[in-house]
Amino acid sequence: MRKVVTTLLAATALVALAACGGNSDSGDGGDSNEKVTLKFQSLAFQKTTVAATKKIVADWNAANPNIQVEYVQGSWDSVHDQLVTQFQGGTAPDIIHDESADITGFINQGYLADLSPYLSQATKDAVPQGVWDTVSSDGKVYAAPTLLQSYVVFANTAALKQAGITATGDSLSWDDLAANAKKLTASGKYGLGWGLKSPTATVLNLGMNFDGKFFDGTGRDAKASIGDAELEVPKRIHAMAYTDKSIDPTSLTQSGSDVLPGFYAGKYAMVVGGNYAAQQIVAEAPKGFQWEVLPPLKGTSAKQAANPQTLSVPAESKNVKQAAQFIDYFMKAENLAAVGQGDWLIPTTQAARDAILKTTGGKDGWQQTLASGAELTKAPFQSVENYPKWKDQIATPALQEYLADKTDLSALGKKLNDGWGQVNS
Repeated sequence: MRKVVTTLLAATALVALAACGGNSDSGDGGDSNEKVTLKFQSLAFQKTTVAATKKIVADWNAANPNIQVEYVQGSWDSVHDQLVTQFQGGTAPDIIHDESADITGFINQGYLADLSPYLSQATKDAVPQGVWDTVSSDGKVYAAPTLLQSYVVFANTAALKQAGITATGDSLSWDDLAANAKKLTASGKYGLGWGLKSPTATVLNLGMNFDGKFFDGTGRDAKASIGDAELEVPKRIHAMAYTDKSIDPTSLTQSGSDVLPGFYAGKYAMVVGGNYAAQQIVAEAPKGFQWEVLPPLKGTSAKQAANPQTLSVPAESKNVKQAAQFIDYFMKAENLAAVGQGDWLIPTTQAARDAILKTTGGKDGWQQTLASGAELTKAPFQSVENYPKWKDQIATPALQEYLADKTDLSALGKKLNDGWGQVNS
């Protein structure tokens, strides 16, 4: 999950973290007396996250004189192209910060090292298998997953109270979301604003709520699988916008950040977006504005796709073991919690989530946000080699057209299915 300012920037920054050498809490590099220096290219960009990451590096360096880590600042906007050039030129950093969706191609091309023999058992046990699956192939692990994002519903607390709506429990059904949005729509105000200018990631992630797969198979052999389950989320959004008229259609053409001023102003009683938007709400909302995060959305399940930020090591590195020791250190609960809280993202380990919950007291939406990370798991599209091309060239324009009410559901399904053949030929 990357946190990109343009698309999913909003989603994440930072990642970093690894663990201490061997399994010791001190981070001792272990059996080698030869001093090595590892370059760690971090994509952290929030001041709080950059500070947390640099502290992790400094603490590691102080405890490990023979394995020194050099912090190198990277950027989410250019990381893919930069890594392509670095891999081809043999100049990739020793520790690479990226996201699982981006490293799939690098794994298939043999550019990343198998970390399975080097990561500690404590690190392996701390992360759910469904999240490990996003960075694994043929039984090998090619990265450590660090931070996650989910899609959540933000609500104006005063508006909910005025309408007599109480959102409690472990989940919020899509039927209840639609009913609440309709009830909250009145006097020129909408129950829901939803920034879906770039709709594909949202639709495919939340499509897992209804067991939507979108693809069968992996790599270039994958086949598009577009049926009722895959079309359920866009169908429901479309119905709320054009049948119930509880979603402002204009919001569907805007970004997630663009709809937030309308949320603060009372134009929208609820908005749906990446959980990291909570950071922007805290910083921008008018004094006295009360808001909350509702329980995770649920269809037949509350599953969403996990696209974690990752830490990986080049296959050609001569210091895979030492790099993995730092990654183990980064994965310690207190370190993941520090970068997760700085980025308003969900750590991949329960211990780190518990640490954030304790520090924040669950305020500012943290309790429900952390809960939304419980069912994040690998989605079929994350194993599809030409997914990025299909997303940009086929799915995004097709979904935009449907959400603008310029085509019907059947035509959308056909475009998504036939378009896969066009880009994967």
